[in-house]
Amino acid sequence: MEYNTQRPLLTISEYGRNIHKMIQHTMTIEDRERRTKAAQSIVAIMTQLNNPQRLETFEFRQKMWDHLFIMSNFQLDIDSPYPMPAKDIKTLEKNKCAYPNRFIRYRQYGKSVEKMIAKAVEYPDGDEKDALIRLIANHLKKLYLSWNRESVNDEVIFEHLSNISDGQIKLDENTRLEHTQNLIATNNRKKLVTNKPGDYQNNNRLRDKNRKWKSNSNNNNGGNYGNGNVK
Repeated sequence: MEYNTQRPLLTISEYGRNIHKMIQHTMTIEDRERRTKAAQSIVAIMTQLNNPQRLETFEFRQKMWDHLFIMSNFQLDIDSPYPMPAKDIKTLEKNKCAYPNRFIRYRQYGKSVEKMIAKAVEYPDGDEKDALIRLIANHLKKLYLSWNRESVNDEVIFEHLSNISDGQIKLDENTRLEHTQNLIATNNRKKLVTNKPGDYQNNNRLRDKNRKWKSNSNNNNGGNYGNGNVK
């Protein structure tokens, strides 16, 4: 058994190994006309693997044929509707997205929260800064409870806030944040709306329906229902 790691590397891995094998087989066909028809069939399959709705665009059709020649290492001799691309073509070079390898002190809070705290440090002292810090502290507590469903002491949040701000933000130990149960209830409501958008609305409809039914029942208690005549 031969593993993929022992096989030749794929020139364009998005098409898979079977397409590359088909191209290699097409290159062994001696008759040029048959070789061209085989290449056309391969391009049709490549189009289905990509986006068949874009087949009518000139750029997309040429792109498929360019990929065909590239996967053949520019050795496929056929009658193509487009010229063979240059061997130094740069269109397939993938620019690697540099992953931000930044240190995050507390991963449950994320990098955005650290930026918020850094911005709060720059605020001039006053009521506005105090309100912002308190808002951030409550947000930290809510994020903490998203990962840890148990209760958390406010002192823990104060310590984390101080560490993230390098000691520039220190809340008084007498400061009290939002109650744990209130924050957990807020997180649960958000999950209900986010994960199942219809559940919250359906519950409201069902609640309204029950209210109407109870209202009608109460209104009819002295009439038909009370007499046992139910229509």
